[in-house]
Order: sequence, then structure tokens, then C-alpha cells
Amino acid sequence: MGMTRTRKQEEIAILKETLENSEIVVLTHNKGLDAKSITDLRLKMRENEVSFKVVKNTLAKIATKGTRYEQIADMFAGPIGMATAADPVSAAKVANEFAKKNDKLVILGGAYGDMILDEAGVKKLASMPSLEELRATIAAMIMAPANNIAGAIKAPGGKIAGAVKAVAEKAE
Repeated sequence: MGMTRTRKQEEIAILKETLENSEIVVLTHNKGLDAKSITDLRLKMRENEVSFKVVKNTLAKIATKGTRYEQIADMFAGPIGMATAADPVSAAKVANEFAKKNDKLVILGGAYGDMILDEAGVKKLASMPSLEELRATIAAMIMAPANNIAGAIKAPGGKIAGAVKAVAEKAE
């Protein structure tokens, strides 16, 4: 039994909202993936704050109309999985890592903002550091000068104490 017209409209609205709230869309071809593999993929995606959904192509094509992802409508053919996320790197990274381990998941491409991505574009994006990794790097860079200053302030005091101790030992 197929979807009712109302259910199709609801699904289109959900897909459209997902697309509008996402910085990236990665499309995968998942022909031959078993239920366990799809579940593993979804769990990996969820752990990285990525939404993954196997979509009905006709509904996805309709949902892309009027969004910045309208150009990727032609990619919806065959068994398609759609990964979306606010962090542009996380969706590409998780899909790429999973595809390396499971040859039945093929990255087709996608879109990042207004840019259309092919498979190579998604893989290149996956090689970049994630938003969290960038934040950690920036925080470490900001903290480094403070640590250096604290070390420099401590060092002279330590040298003075060592010199006083040496003089005291010599005097004995």
C-alpha cells in the first residue's frame, strides 16, 4: 500500500524543512546495504549530529524546489540516502568513513550551500577538520600565550630559589 496524498505532503514538508536548516546535503547510493549496515550508518551519523534518511526520490525532488539545493534534484535516482547537517564537514566525514569500510555505500555528491559537490568534492570536504576540531585548535592557540607567560613568570623565581639554595649549601 502506497502513501496517502496527505502523508506525501507531510513528508515533503519535513524534507523541505530539513534542507532549509542544513548547511550541507550528502547524497549516497545504498544499493545492497542490509538493515544492520543501515542501522550502523544511522547510529554513526546521529553520534556526529548528522541526520540520515533514505528518501523517496519523487518527494525529495519536489522538496528541493525553492531551496538552495534545487540544483541537486537530478541526483535523486535509485536507492538514495540523504545526510544533512549544520556542520558542513561532519556529514561528509561520516559518509566517507563509512563508504571506505562498506563498498555498498557509494557517495554520489551533494551540495554545500550553493555549491554542487561531486564525489571528489565530498571526499575533499571530509578531509577537512570538523567544526569541533577547529574550535579546539583555536582554543589551544589562544591558551598558548597565557601558558608561556605563566611559565616565564615562574622561571625566574625558580632560578632565584635554586641560587639561594646553592649559596646556602656552600655556606654550610
